[in-house]
This record gives sequence, structure tokens and C-alpha cells, in this order.
Amino acid sequence: MYDIVVIGSGPGGYVAAIRASQLGLKTLVIEKAELGGVCLNWGCIPTKALLKSAQVFNYLQHASDYGIIAGESKADFGAMVKRSRDVASGMNKGIQHLFKKNKVETLMGAAKLLPGKKIEVTDKEGKKSIIEGKNIILATGGRSRELPNLKQDGKKVIGYREAMVLPEQPKSMIIVGAGAIGVEFAYFYNSIGTKVTIVEFAPRIVPVEDADVSRELERLYRKYGMTIMTESAVESVDTSGAGVKAKVKTPQGEVILEADVLLSAAGVQANIENIGLETVGVKTEKGKVVVDDFYQTSVAGIYAIGDLLPTQALAHVASAEGITCVEYIAGHHPEKIDYSNIPGCTYCVPEIASVGMTEEAAKKAGHEVKIGKFPFVASGKASAAGAKEGFVKVIYDAKYGEWLGAHFIGANVTEMIAEAVVARKLETTGHEILKAIHPHPTMSEAIMEATAAAYGEVIHI
Repeated sequence: MYDIVVIGSGPGGYVAAIRASQLGLKTLVIEKAELGGVCLNWGCIPTKALLKSAQVFNYLQHASDYGIIAGESKADFGAMVKRSRDVASGMNKGIQHLFKKNKVETLMGAAKLLPGKKIEVTDKEGKKSIIEGKNIILATGGRSRELPNLKQDGKKVIGYREAMVLPEQPKSMIIVGAGAIGVEFAYFYNSIGTKVTIVEFAPRIVPVEDADVSRELERLYRKYGMTIMTESAVESVDTSGAGVKAKVKTPQGEVILEADVLLSAAGVQANIENIGLETVGVKTEKGKVVVDDFYQTSVAGIYAIGDLLPTQALAHVASAEGITCVEYIAGHHPEKIDYSNIPGCTYCVPEIASVGMTEEAAKKAGHEVKIGKFPFVASGKASAAGAKEGFVKVIYDAKYGEWLGAHFIGANVTEMIAEAVVARKLETTGHEILKAIHPHPTMSEAIMEATAAAYGEVIHI
């Protein structure tokens, strides 16, 4: 009998398991595919490796801008894919090491809940075993969401997994969905010479971001040579020919797009099927598991974290939920997660990072706001680095100085957003950010400069 059985070993599951073991709980992880889950093997990590390859290639293409004479460079798509897979493989071995170090047991197989806190596990050979746990944490994650009119065949109509390991680089690609997954792959493929067309149903790309950020990314993507179609939807796809033909409904009428491959990047859906939720009576709603503040489901002793929930489908959210969940199970009194202070990062070029309210949301919530923007074109460090695209935008409550939102687009801004997250957690005011001396020359001083702009004290613009 285990104290905790975790089903799934993604960034929610493996973190929860290690924390549980640290707290003295006998812990087992059941995984049907690969340790580390989608994030480590098919998401966060290998995609960043691909994006880094694209960035290096882009640097080489513009070496003369930095006073360097370089020979002709060529993108080796197969080698880029191999490097990405090698990075993922290395991280996978890292999870094995962490489990061994923390005395977390593992069992490979597909898990299914049974009454009485039992779990049936079926291994690859079809052999079944029964596991018992005092507490069970569901961390089965999510997968590429399949749209009804965009059935994925894995070859011409693909999801993010196939996009990372295509046998050869396509000459042209249609990307449906301009959220984080869509715009990251758009940058990668466009950078290495694939003709990219983005089709987005919403009025703007990266629609969850502040409108100013969306406009800036769209401007730059068009400058990079991508075709962007907003307020548009793919109605049907014909894969009978050599490539794909997509019928797209646009505000101007219906058009036919042709490409070698179509990537469906319309988000993720939870893996709630075939794990026995109905058998034991775990309540779901709109394809997600219903939980309380500490992740207990409608069944006592069964918990759920990560992409199974209607919370943000982000690796760092799943990890935080896993830690909070096991600390609660262990009898600690963890603080509830503040979902209004979750940073979001998109690793396209330029990068996007944000936390808190957008300008539109802050005004809609009734705040009188002070807004400051500082463009990187005015940053000495950005100019020296040759990375002048983008800006920092900050939103403060005019009356109390509360930091309502931060929205960054530019080089390395995913490394800068933590300042805003920590400051908001500590209820730091705009005046305190303004008076906290930031180092020069850095990209991060743009946060202080944008704050100065919000308060009418900006020096450098």
C-alpha cells in the first residue's frame, strides 16, 4: 500500500511525486509512455531546442550586422530535429535520476481507477496488476486538441508532436491557431525557409495577450514574410493530392490555401478518457476534472492536477498544483495558488511574457490606470545586442499604485517577467519599482523605465 500513487509523470506528476517523497510519504508513479510527460519529451523542452537552432541560424544570416564575415550557412533540418530529440532524451534521464535520488518508485503501464482506491495497471505486454494507494493523484496531462473539421492524419494534417519530428522540412505550411504553440512553430519554420501562413479565428494573433503585444508581433511576423489571416477559420481540408488544400472562410470571403502540410495548433485537451473516472464517480465538467482549492476531486482521496483542470495549461502551474496538493495531503497548510499571478511565456522571436491584467481587463474591472511603455529601441543594451524589437508595458492602479499587469515583448523577456511576478506577490507598488535601482545597461532596466513613464518621470524617451 502506497501513501500516494501519482498517475502521470509530466511536470505536475513528477514534481508532486518528488515532493511527496521528501515529506516522508511512500510514493509510486505510474507512467504509460515516457517519464517527464509531454512537456519534457514533446513540448516545452524540445520545442525550445528547435527554436534555439532557428535563432542561431538567424544570427548567422545576419552575421555582417555584427561585423563578422561568415561563409554561407544552411539549415540542416534533420540535424536540428536530432538535437531537439537528444535534448529531450537527456532531460528524460534526468527524471530517472531524480526519482532514484528521492526514492520514488515507478511502474510503466496504463492506469485505470477501480473502486476502493485501487488502480489496474496494464503494461506493454498486456499483463495486468493491481496497485493500492491511500491517496491517488491524477496527472495525465493533455494532448493536441483535434478540431472536428481538421482530423489529424499525422502526415499532412499534423499536431505539435509530428511538427517536431517531420521526416523532411516542408516548403510550405499552414498553421491553424495563433496561440503560443502556433506562433512558436511559425517562427521556427519561417526562419529556416518554410513559407508559413497563419490562420487565426480571433481578431488578432496571440489573442490572450495585451492588444499592444499582439499588434507588435503581427507587425514583425509580416515583416519576416509570414502571411497572417485573422478572423478566419478553416472549414475543410482536402488531402487527396500531393499536399493539402484548405478551404478558409475569411471576412473577405472564401479562399483556398495550398501547402505541403497543415499544423493544427488549436490548443490542448485533457486526457480524461479511459482512466476510470466514470467507474469511481469522479466528476467532470466541460472536459475537465472538478476539484476543490486543494485539488481533491468529488471522490475522497482522489486528486487531480495540471492540464486535467480548467486552470492555465502551463507546466509551471501543474508543478505548483502538484506541490500544493501533496503538502495538503501530508497535513501541512499550504497557501492556495493565486491564479491571477501566473506568468505566461511564449518563446517565439521576439519572446512574449506577461502576468496579471491586460489594459482592457484592468479598465473593464473598474480600475483607473497608469500605463507606461518603454520601447527597446531606446535601450542601450538592446541596441548593443541588435535586439531593438518590442517593448515593456506596465499597468498600475492610479489610486493605490498596485501593479495590475506587465506585458513584455522582446529579446529574453521570458527571463525578465519573474520580477513582476515576485513584486506583485509582495504587493510592491509602482513607486517602489521606480525607486528600486536597476542595473545599466540591461534589458531589465526597461521595467523601471516603463514604470517611470507611467508616473510621468521617464528620462530616456
